[in-house]
Amino acid sequence: MYKTGFLLLIIYIGFSSTISGQNLRLTISGNNEAETKTLDSIGYLKTHKDFSSISLEVDSIQKTLYKVGYIENKLEKIDKTNDSSYVAKISLKKKYHTIYIYYDKNLVEKPILNLVSKQVTDTYFSLPIKTMESKLQFINSETASKGLPFSKLRLSEIKIENDSLKAVLAVESENQKRVVNKIEIKGYEKFPRAYLKHYLKIKPNQIFNLKKIKAKTEQLKDLRFANQIKPPEVLFSKDSTTLYIYVEKAKSNTFDGFLGFGTNEETNKLQFDGYLNLNLTNNLNYGESFRLLYKSDENDQKTFQTQLTLPYIFSSPLGLDLQLYIFKRDSSFTTVDQAAKIHYQINSKHKVFFGVNSTQSNNLLSETQNTYNNLEDYNSSYITTGYEYIKPQAYNLIFPINSKLEVETSFGKRKTVSTSEKQTLINLNAFKIFQLNNRNSFFLQTTLKSLISHTYLENELLRFGGINSIRGFEENSLLASFFSVINTEYRFQFSNSMYIHSIIDLAYLKNEPTNVKEKLFGYGFGFGILTKSGLLKLNYAVGKSENQQFKFSNSKIHLSLTANF
Repeated sequence: MYKTGFLLLIIYIGFSSTISGQNLRLTISGNNEAETKTLDSIGYLKTHKDFSSISLEVDSIQKTLYKVGYIENKLEKIDKTNDSSYVAKISLKKKYHTIYIYYDKNLVEKPILNLVSKQVTDTYFSLPIKTMESKLQFINSETASKGLPFSKLRLSEIKIENDSLKAVLAVESENQKRVVNKIEIKGYEKFPRAYLKHYLKIKPNQIFNLKKIKAKTEQLKDLRFANQIKPPEVLFSKDSTTLYIYVEKAKSNTFDGFLGFGTNEETNKLQFDGYLNLNLTNNLNYGESFRLLYKSDENDQKTFQTQLTLPYIFSSPLGLDLQLYIFKRDSSFTTVDQAAKIHYQINSKHKVFFGVNSTQSNNLLSETQNTYNNLEDYNSSYITTGYEYIKPQAYNLIFPINSKLEVETSFGKRKTVSTSEKQTLINLNAFKIFQLNNRNSFFLQTTLKSLISHTYLENELLRFGGINSIRGFEENSLLASFFSVINTEYRFQFSNSMYIHSIIDLAYLKNEPTNVKEKLFGYGFGFGILTKSGLLKLNYAVGKSENQQFKFSNSKIHLSLTANF
């Protein structure tokens, strides 16, 4: 008897669990077949664990119907057809496609409405019902960007009038627009304030717009001497708005040098050449930069150059560039070039400049020695205009710049003891990194320089060749009145700190005094390693002219190390 009772108890518990755990099925229908198809097209969950879940699903369907234009839809009933099935009947009624919203033009600006509506009058605007929610969110966002961050929009007095859906746009906001009253720099308190005003274009008493402020502070990554730690934050008080910008100072000084060696074609002896390039940036917390270059190459040529850049002088949008360039070729001549330019930084990537340039060259040879050389003392002066574009490549320590364009044109006059002649100097340099994928990229650079004149002196001709122009040739060994160089590299990165690349360089030169036109080629390979000391690079290249045979004895090896500190 006890065994029979125990068995009946188990059967009862199992049966009860089955009943209580069974799923309920929901079917939603309309007043007719067309309405039912519309409901089916919206899609809804048909299986539920309890009646509460069914009620929530029906409510969700009705809200969806409101959004697509069935604002009069009504739940007629929910019937239980059997123990596990329910049928909900919803009457859709008329579908409205457009809503006409009346507004106060003192609270919402008409230009904002023109961005979302094709029909805007002085009293109302129309919106498609399907996109109404997103369009109202946009209007609210744009209204907030006008210095009203706490503004809220809602539709009131919704009604149907003459078969049209109408509503009134209510705006809840502060009475007075918010402006940025105070700007605080956190992390790098000595960050140059002129960069806030002219580079980021953020300054006190501006209309508060957090979206625009965040976009502007993203430009901090383009600065060499500062990084953004985290997005800006805002502190609102009853009558003021304080903006906090988080910045850290970055290592921006660089020391660059290379050692090159090759075989002298005349003596067949090993010769060395190299240079030192020191760049100091923002050491005075002014955003200034100072460059010192000294180069000595195998042709007994020496180059000394200094350049000072002072941005935003006297807190103005203008900057000053000063340059001194001294070149000495063995005992033949010296050239001293001085330049002063005023630049205007349009934004973080674009800059234009205007300035003056003067050159003085002295012939060091005697009349006897100068018999076979077209060297002569001269003075020249130019007016210079130019444009510069730089696009950084964030978070890439090996290749920090993705693309660059420099264009400079100079108009002036050269004077010698007996002559005076007008001249034009054109200088163009551009490069671009084409990123094929995470490891592979292609580097393309073009350089063009041209001196336009009726007559030419040897000591004013353009000089190129070497690691910074066409590789495989001696530094500054090529003379021209016009030249163009194309440098290409196919790069493969093993990691974020090591890469290898090919070298294929092409050049064309024209030397008007000697009536020489020549095509040049440079082939080779190289690699780079990012070490604790800096970026170590090695290039091996062989140079040849168009009518010259390929010889490994003409090869050049260049070593360089760029250290940040």
